[in-house]
Amino acid sequence: MAEQIPLYPVRSAAAAASCKRAAYSAAGPGPGAERSSRYQLEDESAHLDEMPLMMSEEGFENDESDYHKLPRARILRRKRGLEWFVCGGWKFLCTSCCDWLINICQRKKELKARTVWLGYPEKCEEKHPRNSIKNQKYNVFTFIPGVLYEQFKFFLNLYFLVVSCSQFVPALKIGYLYTYWAPLGFVLAVTIMREAIDEFRRFQRDKEVNSQLYSKLTVRGKVQVKSSDIQVGDLIIVEKNQRIPSDMVFLRTSEKAGSCFIRTDQLDGETDWKLKVAVSCTQRLPALGDLFSINAYVYAQKPQLDIHSFEGTFTREDSDPPIHESLSIENTLWASTVVASGTIIGVVIYTGKETRSVMNTSNPKSKVGLLDLELNQLTKALFLALVALSVVMVTLQGFSGPWYRSLFRFLLLFSYIIPISLRVNLDMGKAAYGWMIMKDENIPGTVVRTSTIPEELGRLVYLLTDKTGTLTRNEMVFKRLHLGTVSYGTDTMDEIQNQLMNSYSQTQSQTSGNNASSTPPRKAQSSAPKVRKSVSSRVHEAVKAVALCHNVTPVYEARGAAGETEFAEADQDFSDDNRTYQASSPDECGNMAREGLRTLVVAKRALTDEQYQDFENRYNQAKLSIHDRTLKVAAVVESLEREMELLCLTGVEDQLQTDVRPTLEMLRNAGLKIWMLTGDKLETATCIAKSSHLVSRTQDTHVFRPVTSRGEAHLELNAFRRKHDCALVISGDSLEVCLKYYEHEFVELACQCPAVVCCRCTPTQKAHIVRLLQQHTGRRTCAIGDGGNDVSMIQAADCGIGIEGKEGRQASLAADFSVSQFKHIGRLLVVHGRSSYKRSAALSQFVMHRGLIISTMQAVFSSVFYFASVPLYQGFLMVGYATVYTMFPVFSLVLDQDVKPEMAMLYPELYKDLTKGRSLSCKTFLVWVLISIYQGGILMFGALVLFESEFVHVVAISFTALVLTELLMVALTVRTWHWLMAVAELLSLGCYVASLAFLNQYFDVPFIMTVTFVWKVSAITVVSCLPLYVLKYLKRKLSPPSYSKLSS
Repeated sequence: MAEQIPLYPVRSAAAAASCKRAAYSAAGPGPGAERSSRYQLEDESAHLDEMPLMMSEEGFENDESDYHKLPRARILRRKRGLEWFVCGGWKFLCTSCCDWLINICQRKKELKARTVWLGYPEKCEEKHPRNSIKNQKYNVFTFIPGVLYEQFKFFLNLYFLVVSCSQFVPALKIGYLYTYWAPLGFVLAVTIMREAIDEFRRFQRDKEVNSQLYSKLTVRGKVQVKSSDIQVGDLIIVEKNQRIPSDMVFLRTSEKAGSCFIRTDQLDGETDWKLKVAVSCTQRLPALGDLFSINAYVYAQKPQLDIHSFEGTFTREDSDPPIHESLSIENTLWASTVVASGTIIGVVIYTGKETRSVMNTSNPKSKVGLLDLELNQLTKALFLALVALSVVMVTLQGFSGPWYRSLFRFLLLFSYIIPISLRVNLDMGKAAYGWMIMKDENIPGTVVRTSTIPEELGRLVYLLTDKTGTLTRNEMVFKRLHLGTVSYGTDTMDEIQNQLMNSYSQTQSQTSGNNASSTPPRKAQSSAPKVRKSVSSRVHEAVKAVALCHNVTPVYEARGAAGETEFAEADQDFSDDNRTYQASSPDECGNMAREGLRTLVVAKRALTDEQYQDFENRYNQAKLSIHDRTLKVAAVVESLEREMELLCLTGVEDQLQTDVRPTLEMLRNAGLKIWMLTGDKLETATCIAKSSHLVSRTQDTHVFRPVTSRGEAHLELNAFRRKHDCALVISGDSLEVCLKYYEHEFVELACQCPAVVCCRCTPTQKAHIVRLLQQHTGRRTCAIGDGGNDVSMIQAADCGIGIEGKEGRQASLAADFSVSQFKHIGRLLVVHGRSSYKRSAALSQFVMHRGLIISTMQAVFSSVFYFASVPLYQGFLMVGYATVYTMFPVFSLVLDQDVKPEMAMLYPELYKDLTKGRSLSCKTFLVWVLISIYQGGILMFGALVLFESEFVHVVAISFTALVLTELLMVALTVRTWHWLMAVAELLSLGCYVASLAFLNQYFDVPFIMTVTFVWKVSAITVVSCLPLYVLKYLKRKLSPPSYSKLSS
């Protein structure tokens, strides 16, 4: 039906006519054509505002007037006024003011292009940042204030602080100081210690990197300098397998070819080595010291994010005429990459926070779980209830005497509505979940690095994963050789050997025959076309082309060579024993994409000497151009790739990680939407998406065409909107254009796709995509990666998972959770994520119930005794109630589980319910509030009705019944019993019974020993708990949850 609806709104005749006139004038010759073309583009851009992108079929039913406005303008239209201010406008205004003040205090220096003189850092016109890496969140002065701010920005902790401080005022003092300050001090001490340990570890890692020593070339020779002391303009020598400390221009190498390989896995995630070329002018110098005998400088563009491009020039002034060389990305050595071959010398152009790697790394943020945010909102609701109850009490009191003092005392009396032990129990529970995850034998090597968000693992909706090293092993296996009419697979590779042997034997026989006979070889050539068309000859041609035309370079490993000179590596033994090979990935096409293979078309063309010389001249001229260098080089290469003879098609499979396919299928069944963000090429990303079953074989794939302007993006988005149930593949450049003009529309369309693949993504783009999903969907995101280029994405996501792989440990160290294999993520989410969320939801609500029930009893007590602001339970009774009497059974809820791990893995669909947040919602919260009011009322009224003579009997009966009720409620809440739960119940009951003998000042001990006390306590407890047991039984019978159906 959507296809039958016109996509574009009908414009007025005048507008259409003006477009036609603009088109005709642009097509006509003459000097006015260029001017008209500009006007046409402006006119087209103006009309884009009249051509909205309709995101759903409902949008087509809008009024006609709506078509003349861009939907984004309607979405971003905000309500101003009192309603807007109350509903969140005040927060927006405060944030804007704070950002403005921060910008004033920390005004960023404008980045500019620079001229760098070789070996003379003192000639730099401007001051550049230190070349130090800093991943710490605080310093010595900001640590304590920063940690305290992170704690008290939550209403829950701020409330506890105010209540505790109020106890220093004698008129407001309710109980002992330690009953308020001990739990708060415990929470703060644990938090500060944890943050201090994390900060110290970050400091040690930074110090280790900044203290690495490098050789610096000076007029007096080589000197050793720390990485943090390197300056712009320094000449730095980097040995093989050593990290490049800063962004440099490649001047010289020990390799005779004038080039070297570097490993960029920590920068762009690609494990194939990159070939870098030294500046030819400096490479030709006879010795290293000659770098100081020339007068040369490098002009470098201003620092920017793009790691795939660079424009600059190298100039030598002391020659006649001056030598000018254009510099491109192949002449650069970015920081955090590693030299893979030879010894290199470079001049530093960017340091510290101006390097590409640091600019693509976002600052780490303190992550807060969704459960904590929900509890913060519920705490605010409880505080409003607390204030309302206190005001009601003072009103019923008649505002007699100093009513404001009574109001504050009531606020403190009912302060247990928001239990101070909630934060303690939750933090201890999170630590327990982390310990359980790391001790799980089914996911060995898993490390919990952020212990504050284990519940996030159970609330995820979007899973954003890297490709290289995460989904794949980056190990290539040759799978297919296709010759048009015949195809060879892995099981028929021996036939290729036979065909090659036949071809070579024929060639040798023809050669020997020609040499023996005196006849000219032309007769033999007359039958040559038949030989070339045979299968043997075609296989021979194809294999020869693959063997000759590649960029595999032999790397010679030194075996026990001591005391090597600077150029020793190039003169070592070239025997086969110490030779290895390294290749960078060639260009691919998508002809075999349906089979998930990385394909390569092999063709040849014979060139005459004149044709080759012409090509070489044009190619060198294109490489020297400063503007549009990439386009000019591509045009020259394209002119050569014509009238070629097709030889074969090869198919290579990138080996996937173990059990990637079943893991992705499990996560998809669990309701997670999976996006693949990679820095690799489009064809490679598409192949891996299909081979890993991220995109099913029956599913259509829409490859988003490259777009560079708003008009192209508009047309392509409209074309994509017509597709249904289609996976999206888009490049980073096109993504940037779409987000610039149609951010909301693009994200809304992409979120409807079953899978999204973003290729050629920079680290910053990966993090930007994560933040977009968070802003536009409000859902929880998880980022998975294994390289340094994934750190920004991992830190930006609500939950970051790092994999320890071939690309180092940078991602796993920066992540919240670290795993050894991708397949472990399934169990981490559907088992541990489910358990952590369910347990924390039950634990937090039960702790609130424990505070609400005693506050209800206090309210009933005060109401009966003429609204007196006198505490019902004093001293150790209140401390013991929240600790030794009920703490162990309540905390044992962290061992509870509604579904066995095997069942959760077998039915991942159960995970979908968790994302709806039904375990902790307003509905469940209100149910617990009603239960607390009912039980508190029954306990207090029962004790008042059944007590006979002394008031102390009321305290004894009600408090004993309260403790028994709490123990029974824990048993009612538990879904799967653990032996430690039974021990906790019996231990708490034993502690209470044993302590009765020592509570003389609170209880009448002879009365406690009587049968009357026992039956009264039993009767009240049964009335408070039995109806709830009946209701729970009926609910399980009439409306059982989904997991109980599976377990039965």
